[in-house]
Amino acid sequence: MTEIRKVAVIGAGVMGSGIAAHVANAGVPVLLMDIVPEGAADRNALAKGAIAKLLKTEPAAFMSPRAAQLVEACNIEDHLDRLAEVDWIVEVVIERLDAKQALYKRIDAVRRPGTAVSSNTSTIPLDALVEGMPEAFARDFLITHFFNPPRYMRLLEIVTGSQTDLALAQTVMDFADRKLGKSIVRCKDRPGFIANRLGIVWIQNAIAAADDLGVPVEEADAVMGRPFGIPKTGVFGLVDLVGLDLIPHTTKSLRTALPPEDAFHATYREMPVITKLIADGYTGRKGKGGFYRLNRKDSQKTKEAIDLKTGEYRPSAKADLPALKEAKGPRAVLDLKGRVGGYAWTVMGPTLAYAAGLVGEASDEVAAIDEAMRLGYNWKWGPFELIDKIGGAYVAERLAKNGYAVPPILAGLNGQTFYRVENGRRQVLQAEGGYKDIVRPEGVLRLEDIKLSVKPLLKNGSASLWDIGDGVVCFEFTSQSNALDEQIMILLGKTIKLVKDKYKALVVYNEGSNFSVGANLGLALFAANIAAWGEIEKLVSVGQQTYGQLKYAPFPVVSAPAGMALGGGCEILLHSDAVQAHAETYIGLVEAGVGLVPAWGGCKEMLARWQASPKLPKGPMPAAAKVFETVSTATVAKSAEEARDLLFLRESDGITMNRDRLLADAKAKALSLVEGYEAPKPVTVTLPGPAGALAMRMAAEAFARRGIATKHDLVVAGELASVISGGETDTLDALDEDAILELERDSFMRLVRTEATLDRFESVIETGRPVRN
Repeated sequence: MTEIRKVAVIGAGVMGSGIAAHVANAGVPVLLMDIVPEGAADRNALAKGAIAKLLKTEPAAFMSPRAAQLVEACNIEDHLDRLAEVDWIVEVVIERLDAKQALYKRIDAVRRPGTAVSSNTSTIPLDALVEGMPEAFARDFLITHFFNPPRYMRLLEIVTGSQTDLALAQTVMDFADRKLGKSIVRCKDRPGFIANRLGIVWIQNAIAAADDLGVPVEEADAVMGRPFGIPKTGVFGLVDLVGLDLIPHTTKSLRTALPPEDAFHATYREMPVITKLIADGYTGRKGKGGFYRLNRKDSQKTKEAIDLKTGEYRPSAKADLPALKEAKGPRAVLDLKGRVGGYAWTVMGPTLAYAAGLVGEASDEVAAIDEAMRLGYNWKWGPFELIDKIGGAYVAERLAKNGYAVPPILAGLNGQTFYRVENGRRQVLQAEGGYKDIVRPEGVLRLEDIKLSVKPLLKNGSASLWDIGDGVVCFEFTSQSNALDEQIMILLGKTIKLVKDKYKALVVYNEGSNFSVGANLGLALFAANIAAWGEIEKLVSVGQQTYGQLKYAPFPVVSAPAGMALGGGCEILLHSDAVQAHAETYIGLVEAGVGLVPAWGGCKEMLARWQASPKLPKGPMPAAAKVFETVSTATVAKSAEEARDLLFLRESDGITMNRDRLLADAKAKALSLVEGYEAPKPVTVTLPGPAGALAMRMAAEAFARRGIATKHDLVVAGELASVISGGETDTLDALDEDAILELERDSFMRLVRTEATLDRFESVIETGRPVRN
């Protein structure tokens, strides 16, 4: 078998149904099977119920409701013979060896020879799973350990056995990589594999240390979060997110499976507070709450946190730790005196030691262990990268001083680091000594690798330009949150001139968490506070001109977004010849949410797209109404696929499932446009005039009467209606791009002068959310 065209998932629980949904996201049909409930009128009830639940899940399991049509509800009594139709069978049933093996015998009786069969287990060894099974079954068997939720978690741990057909396993891995967007980490056949084995040790250390040292959960999460490159949930917030009830289950499995001498056992202890929380229904966010909860008493919502000593809830208090704010880097946090530094070391010291002890046990590769924690637990740095930042000698000496055994790979560093750059290549230390290059999979191009061996062609404080080969250059935002400012516009203007003279094509791309969250509101607020209206209008005009130059440049421009592409970040996509988007790209013109209208050509481009779209009736009003609806409600597409429905992306734009492949795909798309390239022709749009504006304002007023639009929302909607309707013209004249840009600029400037809009600016800067005036 060289291709996977259809998949079956057996087990329609949370994990199994999530895997099925994500296979469907890849455009691949999938059979979702479960048992027949006793006495059920509908024998497919479990699978059907799971699909219905997936359609309501938040965050969404499906990238588009259309994907759900690719999941077919089945049961293992009536439809098991249909496994002969599929190329990969994923087993996600109860974690009991006898149940799994009984199912495997039934699967083997109906599957086609050479069909891949895998288990999602993380606790039962592969050798035990295939024991007593025919040799042909063992040859086609492997473990594929997904992380929940399967759509969003990029890690896929793969375990193969001594009998596994490695070519077949590679087919599964290629499918998971390219179609499902997974980063593959090869693991040894050991309990818990890598991420959960190390992650559970970290969680146990963190909870126990907080209890021992009297550290409130809010302080513990502040220490265990961003200072160590860990999401701001920290550890207690993370446990709430994944579910408290999973912790006892996972620890029990590891306690049973790991040998007595494993250091895991030293970190384990019973936590009565967790037992009580679970017994009372506090299983985390999926239940009534966990270590944190929202108390909805007397129509008020109050965030509360558990007191680890008493087991009672109390009002949650933001951690006030000045020393933590001043500490620069993880080493500085570990060196802090008192409770903060003591807690940090008590958690991270043994965790890093345990990670070092996994080399040769869970994996032979340092880089694999780091990758597993980056992707499975969203750590910014893996444990060995953290050790490099802290200092290997520091960690080893402090471990020894505190009575911990120092793992051989850590004790033998002798001043070396786990990672280094040599001849422009990043290298990693091997367990047996010496370094080797980190080699990316075929078809992966990373800007972080390119930067190791070349200098930027152009650079300022907010952006850089890089030569990525074959006559293609990459424009990278480098400002905070990739917010757009005048420096970016200046460098983009210089870039257009350089590419015109010396290169074939331009890609706009970066490797930040988000492509761009839009314009820099902080700078705009500062300018407004000193009444520097001319500076704000200048930025609007420069942005319009620069985006126009980008659109009509004599070479192809391809934007490659991932994460959020909002406001001005969305507008740069709208002005590109093509977009190659990561599947998890969230695109929208959100200016109305902060009291503005899009002013860098977003309204203009969306009007042109919807007027040309066969999805709407012809005439000026349908397209204008659709754009007004989308922009006035600050609608954001929750996937690249949904962005196509909203015309933020066109049908011709590409979607890449694996983010590591995004730059290579964007470069290939850019090169495909070079031969015979012609810049687009300017467009005109016919708009509905004052009558259309009146209809739009009436629609906004209806929202206000229902209590879902504020007084200032009506002001913003009125300005937006004026732009989208074409201003005060009394006829249905076709307006050119410059005329619409002028309307955008004028409305923007009127709105930015209002106190209510500036209040929203301040709210976004302080809290990340606009206050509703």
